Amino acid sequence: METYTSFAAVYDSFMDDVPYRAWQEYVTGVLRREGVTGGLVCELGCGTGKMTRLLAESGYDMIGVDASQEMLSIAKGQEPEGGGILYLAQDMRKLELYGTVRAFISVCDSMNYLLKEADMLQVFRLANNYLDPGGVFLFDLNTDWQFREQMGDRTFVEHRPQGTLIWDNFYDEGENINEYSLTLFIREPGGLYRKYEETHYERSYGLASIISLLEQAGMEFVSACDGESHGPVREDSGRIYVLARERGKQGPDINGCVK
Repeated sequence: METYTSFAAVYDSFMDDVPYRAWQEYVTGVLRREGVTGGLVCELGCGTGKMTRLLAESGYDMIGVDASQEMLSIAKGQEPEGGGILYLAQDMRKLELYGTVRAFISVCDSMNYLLKEADMLQVFRLANNYLDPGGVFLFDLNTDWQFREQMGDRTFVEHRPQGTLIWDNFYDEGENINEYSLTLFIREPGGLYRKYEETHYERSYGLASIISLLEQAGMEFVSACDGESHGPVREDSGRIYVLARERGKQGPDINGCVK
């Protein structure tokens, strides 16, 4: 089932507690520390473009990539006139850019939507291919602890003026796959509510696996930290940030992708 279709219309209202400003400060701080003070930056899984726009405000020339046409339509509708953000409707596993960028970023657990190690490896290879020499890739991940201890087999209900969201969660610890079954009742003109259903899947990855995949892709693992304190990764870290660096290009395979 496709994701972020009906949910796209009310995504921002149900995500109003996400600390995008704090994320912006952290991301820009890391980028500047790595020497990326301007130029082209690409966000993978940009959704409705909140972080994309904030990074544009910080002085970066932004490209936003997302597989959901519905989410990108909202992103484009919220962009200020003359904002200059380039939005691309692409699956990040099939990323195609016109040239290289200074950095890639991906937040709000977009990378967890890659359910196979082969998919994660492909994205790392493509990122390495499209980065400037020495460019960086900063991304976050929900952890096994987050899925197991915080979400588990639970049901969450949220009410907003636009409608109600019922979120049934199930985490398969053996497969490391988290399933979100979303039921939405969205208010329509006239006061009636229409029901929509979507199912989302995310996978947890151990840090050792991520480091191995980065190295296989030809990238250099730089660091990882807890997503809230920005200190060392802990056993109970719910979200982590990972920073990797381009360290040379690899040759293309028969499909035209780096290997």
